[in-house]
Amino acid sequence: MKTRKRSACKAALAVAITGSLLAGTAHAQLAGHNVILVHGFQQEDLANPPTDLDEVKAAGEDYWRTFWLSRSDARIDWGSDGRVEGNIAQQAYQQMREISQQGLCNDYCIVVSHSTGDLVTRYLLENQARWLQSDGLQPLKILAAIDYSGAGGGTELADLALSIAYNDSWYNWPLKQAVRAFTGITPEPGKLGVVNDLQTNTARNLAVSPNNVPRLRFVAGGSSYGGITKPFIAGTDDGVVPTHSACGATTSNGIDSCSSSLSLAGKVSNQDGPSDLYYNHFPILMNEGVSHSGVLGSETGNISVPVVNDTTLNGLRVDFASRTYNKRAWWQWWGSGDRYIEVPGSDQTDMSTLVYNTLNN
Repeated sequence: MKTRKRSACKAALAVAITGSLLAGTAHAQLAGHNVILVHGFQQEDLANPPTDLDEVKAAGEDYWRTFWLSRSDARIDWGSDGRVEGNIAQQAYQQMREISQQGLCNDYCIVVSHSTGDLVTRYLLENQARWLQSDGLQPLKILAAIDYSGAGGGTELADLALSIAYNDSWYNWPLKQAVRAFTGITPEPGKLGVVNDLQTNTARNLAVSPNNVPRLRFVAGGSSYGGITKPFIAGTDDGVVPTHSACGATTSNGIDSCSSSLSLAGKVSNQDGPSDLYYNHFPILMNEGVSHSGVLGSETGNISVPVVNDTTLNGLRVDFASRTYNKRAWWQWWGSGDRYIEVPGSDQTDMSTLVYNTLNN
């Protein structure tokens, strides 16, 4: 959801923002492939449902304006007042037909999703070939998906929203405040749209068949809404999406990191990580400080931590610069301190720029 050490040259790449950052009209492609954007939950759609697909598309365009809009070739926009298997699928299919007819993915596309866009993308990947072939069209060739703060595993905030919708008692006031921050409305039965699909059990039973499209996960751990939602989300989170979802864990048990040996801040130590990950899901970067929406280009000053790195996924090279160092806490007067891993210079740029520049290298 969005409310409106390997080499010197690689280390330099991590902070190289002045060139390609400003080139909004330069190369729209990523790693030589066209980019399709799938946005996340838009709470405004619950308060004021869009009247037609043109309104949906206008909101979708605004959603990505910070960074990715000028670096994309197509979008799949959808109204958050609908359900994934209902109106959302219908709206998405209209746009997928156009993408197929234009041949934009004949040389493979890369999908970039955010938040609930992860769940929508998963559903489309499972069904798009069958849908398009039934209309005599070529299925979209998808090389990989880049998922920022992916909500494909749901969020406990959606569970709370449905609970509040059916139990509007005064003693639920703290929960109500968190839910209102998330949804933008006072929940009522029948008026929560895609929030229904974001319930943890519902999301985890929607389009779960394995497929051959790698899902590259980029995980945030910062705060949203002044932190009022955090107490109600299992494990670590970004204020909206729990880490168990963003990492691609196979269960909704609360976890602290995508790795059992590395924290979101990059500290090498024992962590409560996922017992297993969904097939073809790869946590690439974690960032303890960036917020749920900040991953899309609006926040700097946060260190990114590589998890799955120096690898090639379906032909897409993933090779972030990395540095290992030791740091002592203020109270540690002896020893070498704790060991950390980071992408050097990543605090000097935003997460989207870092990913874009690295994958294009």
